[in-house]
Amino acid sequence: MFDALQERLGAVFSKLTDRGALKESDVAEALREVRVALLEADVALPVVKDFIAQVQKKAVGEDVLRSVTPGQMVIKIVHDHLAEMLGSDSVELNLRATPPVPILIVGLQGSGKTTTAAKIALRLQEKEKKKVYLASLDVYRPAAQEQLKVLGEQSGVPTLPIVGGQMPVDIARRAIQAAKLGGFDVVILDTAGRLHVDGALMSEVAAVRDAVTPAETLLVADALTGQDAVNVATEFQKHVGLTGIALTRVDGDGRGGAALSMRAVTGCPIKLLGTGEKLDALEDFHPSRIASRILGMGDVVSLVEKAQETIDADDAARLEKKFLKGQFDLDDMAAQFRQMRKMGGMNGLMAMLPGVGKAKKQMAEAQIDDKALRRQEAIISSMTPKERRDIRVLNGSRRRRIAGGAGVEIQDVNRLLKQYKQISSMMKKVGKMGKKGKGLSPEALRNLIPPQQFPQ
Repeated sequence: MFDALQERLGAVFSKLTDRGALKESDVAEALREVRVALLEADVALPVVKDFIAQVQKKAVGEDVLRSVTPGQMVIKIVHDHLAEMLGSDSVELNLRATPPVPILIVGLQGSGKTTTAAKIALRLQEKEKKKVYLASLDVYRPAAQEQLKVLGEQSGVPTLPIVGGQMPVDIARRAIQAAKLGGFDVVILDTAGRLHVDGALMSEVAAVRDAVTPAETLLVADALTGQDAVNVATEFQKHVGLTGIALTRVDGDGRGGAALSMRAVTGCPIKLLGTGEKLDALEDFHPSRIASRILGMGDVVSLVEKAQETIDADDAARLEKKFLKGQFDLDDMAAQFRQMRKMGGMNGLMAMLPGVGKAKKQMAEAQIDDKALRRQEAIISSMTPKERRDIRVLNGSRRRRIAGGAGVEIQDVNRLLKQYKQISSMMKKVGKMGKKGKGLSPEALRNLIPPQQFPQ
């Protein structure tokens, strides 16, 4: 998400920081380019106008132009206003109500409502330790209720039994009653959608809202529809009243205009981001972190949080002991590849690291992506346990067999083994220094790390 915008703004601000002292004309020229970049990212024109006006007012002030680092000051101003435009602070789901707390999921057909309902249910169950109940109110789309039932089974969340012939308001009331009797904390109501906003849709959603008085009315909007998503949010806000927005398919949206426009146009906070098809691919929306990502400053906080969620502490401790003993083998290497994929893959990790714009480009050109990680895993999986423990046994015929088993060329096998030797050598040096009680400075650690040999 925001890849194109990040690249454009990175080029603009690189010029600013290279110049040292800035004139008012330099700032004006940079902001003209920022304006074009935002418009190309599909941000709504009124939002862009207001954003540029506010930034310009602060960026051409005496404090900035006479600053020791004027370029950095302008970037900070843009960052702060981006975060403000996105909503300043993250807003969590409101569960402060008498259980079962009703959450109403609304949106157009095809926006990902049903999957998002299941994702939220799984999230609340695993992270908040809530007892959650799912109910589909969609009586129009064939198998819609069955779809939610299947997703409920996959996530381990109970769903309301399907009763034919009931209308949405009746199903909603039955769901609330069943949730009360079952001692549930939260009941998520997945409403029906339409292909476009119309009076019938709004009337039905409003009737359900009035029947259950939800603590949250969440609009699920597809980020790939750009300005259409903003228009849909405006209509739902006007006719139904929203408490939050969940943006889906943000992993496929390179522009990000919907996210940048929605809060400013509707006044409604974006609360969640759908980052993939899996049921655990749902993230909180943090405006300041998103602003940092857009400006190439990375998002180390989210990276650490993701690591804490996915890394098993016992596995990490075991691996650390092996590192210190210099016993890093190919099984450990494969485990690290799997860990990287769990944390969002190469692209996901790179997006959260500061100042890696150029590196991302080089990686794309070298075709270093999640497919490369899977290919390396496949090579290791084609080896016997003995071969994974001791690569010295890998003669020519064994390497040919491994390449055939993994469906790769023998050069790919050789490249992986070379990469492993370099990492293993580094780990042995780290282990020796650890045994001697020496601390490693960043400079010393950098000297230990050889140039990476990635698969093409």
